Amino acid sequence: MSNNRLSTGILGLNEVLYGGYVPGRAYLVRGEPGAGKTTLGLHFLASGAANGEPVLFITLAETVTQLQRTAEGLKFDTQGITFLDLSPTSEFFAQVQTYDIFSPAEVEREPTTQRIVEQVESLKPQRIFIDSMTQFRYLATDTFQFRKQVLSFLRFLTEKDITVLFTSEHSAEAPDDDLQFMSDGVLNLNFNQGDRTLAVSKFRGSDFRNGNHSFRLTSDGMQLFPKLLPRVMEQAMTTEVISSGLPEIDKLLHGGIERSTIALISGPSGVGKSTLGLQFMKEAAGRGERSVVYTFEENKETLLHRAESVNVPVHAMLERGTLAIVQIEPLYYTPDEFANLVRQEVEQQQARIVMIDSVSGYKLSVRGEELTPHLHALCKYLENMGVAVLLINEVEAITGEFHATEIGISYLADTIIFLRYLEMGGELRRVIGVLKKRMSDFEKTLREFQITRYGLKVGSPLNRLRGILTGVPELLEGE
Repeated sequence: MSNNRLSTGILGLNEVLYGGYVPGRAYLVRGEPGAGKTTLGLHFLASGAANGEPVLFITLAETVTQLQRTAEGLKFDTQGITFLDLSPTSEFFAQVQTYDIFSPAEVEREPTTQRIVEQVESLKPQRIFIDSMTQFRYLATDTFQFRKQVLSFLRFLTEKDITVLFTSEHSAEAPDDDLQFMSDGVLNLNFNQGDRTLAVSKFRGSDFRNGNHSFRLTSDGMQLFPKLLPRVMEQAMTTEVISSGLPEIDKLLHGGIERSTIALISGPSGVGKSTLGLQFMKEAAGRGERSVVYTFEENKETLLHRAESVNVPVHAMLERGTLAIVQIEPLYYTPDEFANLVRQEVEQQQARIVMIDSVSGYKLSVRGEELTPHLHALCKYLENMGVAVLLINEVEAITGEFHATEIGISYLADTIIFLRYLEMGGELRRVIGVLKKRMSDFEKTLREFQITRYGLKVGSPLNRLRGILTGVPELLEGE
């Protein structure tokens, strides 16, 4: 993190702002009631208080008691936070008759301003959070006066090198365009159909990460998941070949799959796609490498049982830390949240192979959005980090005309391995082949593919098999 930035108190937001807030500037946090504005402000103040900085919370709506209860429920330590309560008291209603001659603006503005100035002069805070600036509109006689007062107020604070966050509750009836204009940065909090996102629309003096970034309000406050920008995170590319440990499959692939590439393993249900992926992970575990499987459809325990039944020692791999199996509920996680989970495995646990099982399960997490941009960003990030990606893709057709994928993602793949069922000699049999390989040549024949209790078994090339792509295969005489 840059030394000349102030932490937001939220790791993901620090990343979006390339280190945090620029000190001595004023930032607007916009959003409807319940969007998370106060929580974001509490993170900002708590981060400063934890570093021994004097910080001030100016509240014009909720009482200090209410705010402290909210903060305690989110596990914030408020001991180092000074509160200035400018919210209406219970006596206000009883004294309302005093405003028969003078407008509320004329009566309230002077004591309010005086209390703020006195608090700032005595505390000398480095951070101030104002919730909300919208309330100051009612202390001004007109719009022009409001803008003039707010601009003067913000300059009074920033000229003292105080970093200011202030909120607004905008609406069509009460827009906050003027506050956006006066601020040095604008953070927009949105809550739409159950999904919460944050977008930065202005940030003077610095670049920032564009886009809508998912966030979640939890019992620990706000967690923000930056949208992936693969080009930002990149390591030196390696073309190291990863063996499957099975000579016949390695012959098909002219050695195996390469590091920093995407391999699409395609085929109908039950044909052995996940098992083939685990075979690469089994071999990697022998070299001490860590792999991770994200299963969107199959129960973790079922996957473990099935893997052990075909001689893949997944329990031993899990115990040694060379394998992680993460069961994902796609309707719970947004694509940004899922990408954050993957990043933790890659950047903190040094996972070298990542398998997504399956693409159709991952598709549910995009919730009606287009699949390709999200999958493209995730895969390119993994490529850039030197990770081998295994995408498990299920096709609906059990037999019939061949399709590598039915959702238009084959362009992403550097390697396409396909598995399918064939009826030969009155039996339903499996075959494996390679359709595409960018990094090297590959074997153009098919091989029989069997799943046994001793592991995977791959036969010799089926050189006399014809009609595989048409869906009507036949063996020529002599086979």
